[in-house]
Amino acid sequence: MTVAAFILWVISAFLALTIVTLPVSVETQLIAVAVVLTIMAVIKALKLHGGWRLVALALGTSVVLRYVYWRTTSTLPPVNQLENFIPGLLVYLAEMYSVFMLFLSLFVVSVPLPPRPPRQAEPAELLPTVDVYVPTYNEDAELLANTLASCLAMDYPPEKMTVWLLDDGGTLQKRNSDDPETSQIAEARYVRLQKLCADLGARYLTRERNQHAKAGNLNNGMAHSEGQLIVVFDADHAPARDFLKETVGYFREDPKLFLVQTPHFFLNPDPIERNLRTFNHMPSENEMFYGVIQRGLDKWNAAFFCGSAAVLRRAALETTGGFSGVSITEDCETAVELHARGWNSIYVDKPLIAGLQPATFASFIGQRSRWAQGMMQILRYRFPPLKRGLSLPQRLCYTSSTLFWLFPFPRAIFLIAPLFYLFFDLQIFTASGGEFLAYTLTYMAVNLVMQNYMYGRYRWPWISELYEYVQTVHLLPAVVSVVLNPSKPTFKVTAKDESINNSRLSEIGLPFFIIFFILLIAVGVTIYRVYAEPYRADLTLVVGGWNLLNLIIAGCALGVVSERSSKRQTQRINVKRRCDVDFAGKTLPGTIEDVSVSGARVRLFGQLPAGASTTSDAILHFKPARDIGEPALPISVRNIEQAGNNVIIGCLFEPKHATDHNLIADLVFASSDQWARLQAERRTNPGVIRGTFHFLKIALFQTQRGLYYLFKERGRSSKDAAKLQARTQ
Repeated sequence: MTVAAFILWVISAFLALTIVTLPVSVETQLIAVAVVLTIMAVIKALKLHGGWRLVALALGTSVVLRYVYWRTTSTLPPVNQLENFIPGLLVYLAEMYSVFMLFLSLFVVSVPLPPRPPRQAEPAELLPTVDVYVPTYNEDAELLANTLASCLAMDYPPEKMTVWLLDDGGTLQKRNSDDPETSQIAEARYVRLQKLCADLGARYLTRERNQHAKAGNLNNGMAHSEGQLIVVFDADHAPARDFLKETVGYFREDPKLFLVQTPHFFLNPDPIERNLRTFNHMPSENEMFYGVIQRGLDKWNAAFFCGSAAVLRRAALETTGGFSGVSITEDCETAVELHARGWNSIYVDKPLIAGLQPATFASFIGQRSRWAQGMMQILRYRFPPLKRGLSLPQRLCYTSSTLFWLFPFPRAIFLIAPLFYLFFDLQIFTASGGEFLAYTLTYMAVNLVMQNYMYGRYRWPWISELYEYVQTVHLLPAVVSVVLNPSKPTFKVTAKDESINNSRLSEIGLPFFIIFFILLIAVGVTIYRVYAEPYRADLTLVVGGWNLLNLIIAGCALGVVSERSSKRQTQRINVKRRCDVDFAGKTLPGTIEDVSVSGARVRLFGQLPAGASTTSDAILHFKPARDIGEPALPISVRNIEQAGNNVIIGCLFEPKHATDHNLIADLVFASSDQWARLQAERRTNPGVIRGTFHFLKIALFQTQRGLYYLFKERGRSSKDAAKLQARTQ
């Protein structure tokens, strides 16, 4: 920084501080914020980018700083009133945490890097050798077959690529277990997966003992292989053919590059998306991270390893003794250590793999608990803010990524804070209703606009609040436990390939109903106090409005924990592939219109042969992207639909041999363009106002749906209890 720039920065900071701390009336504050919101709205409406983006964020930041100043100097209860001061201080600290995280987010994503352009193919003689690792623990063989087949189908010289199945479910320790059932399951798995790998052309590897979880499994793979680059895919993450083409070339350009990370794209909705039915028209929850935040981290050379869909340099990993295993999030921990040693990373914002998310709400919470606890371990053991070797921007980036997982604490405080006043008459916020409107509500409005400005196409209004709330209830004790005992958490594999056959309440859903009814009672208390204490009606209405907002989010969460049955495990992807279907000797030409990992929809030209029905077996023929032998995939017809002179059939894949999964992989996973199209279709920005009304509509419907599930479940339980009592009499 030049002397002139430094002087300009000091003058600007002084002027901003002066403006923020000016004593003004409530009316002036309202007018000033209205002007700021108008300017931000105009910038957004005109779709101005570049420096205008920074202007909009700077204006929003001024309002936030003004609120922080007012909140700090004018609203805290007196220290000598401990019953008010202690809960008031907790609410204040929760708000300051949110403001601090907002500022860290502004640093990370105010000017994220644009997506990198597609790569050109590298000359074959310059390509490095690659080991592809697929670590597994308890995943089904059919799921693994699709992933391995997709790995083997990647467009790369076969002599320079080896695909490894790293099996931690068939270790010698498990096969020699004292428990006969565990031993037999492990032995059968060991034999079956060895044969699967042999049939497909992959290599099978297990180890003697299950030590250090996934990190230990990956390090065992490193000990038995020697590729210059290491690619890691989770067992349910199948790559597209161009995965290596889009990633490997960066390593030749930068000898200090240790990581190329790509986004995690999912073919199925997470439990929240499935239960709320938002998967097809709203961006997925993880898209804010992979669509914006990772690009922001990439700007500061702080994009980190996410455990899968990544390429790493073996030479870099060897400087740290392989993958780090102190925490249960070995991916981010490994990246911290390598960044601290001067290695670089790159993020490629293009969906090059397709995976599966947890199907049940309980599995979703289990996955997030592991992430939260692992990040807390990294904060405790590695402490990125003071980690030697990291640059200042990298310290701030890792601080943002780890401290984010403390959100259950402020979220819980914001949930119960209105109840302090409504139930116990505690004065935790010393302000009039007018001041609350002029400062707090305008701060919330500006915050919403800033969030929409930064993440609008990737996260709709109030969705973050919903996701944080539904996680808080169960993540709060998980985070507390790791704070008290950092070495306690152990690695738990996220359940994959689950299904929900019947609609039901989640087994961990009861706390959400208890919270909802408490908040509902608080609404009644609000109404009573407005009439009983008219002289404090303005403050009561403000606090009651806060509680009502919590109630709306809590009501929406009732729909989240009301699990819908799911007949289809993964989303269908539209394709256009010519094909032929052979019905016991009669062949009809057709077009494959959409596919999933389990089946396809095929439009046939002509009429089905006599006797063909929804129980018929057939053979699907199509031209694969690579030469994989006879392209004949066994299918079974499940539904038939007449369409003029054509027939549309819905069919299930019926793989008879391991090599049949090569054809399934070619249909579903070969092209990354189809995933990018699906992703782009959902990336729309409804804006703050329309997005808020959309959320209210969802919340009202899901509240009544959740209550219906609750009473239906109670009615079923009562009938079961009555039948049991009748049988015992």
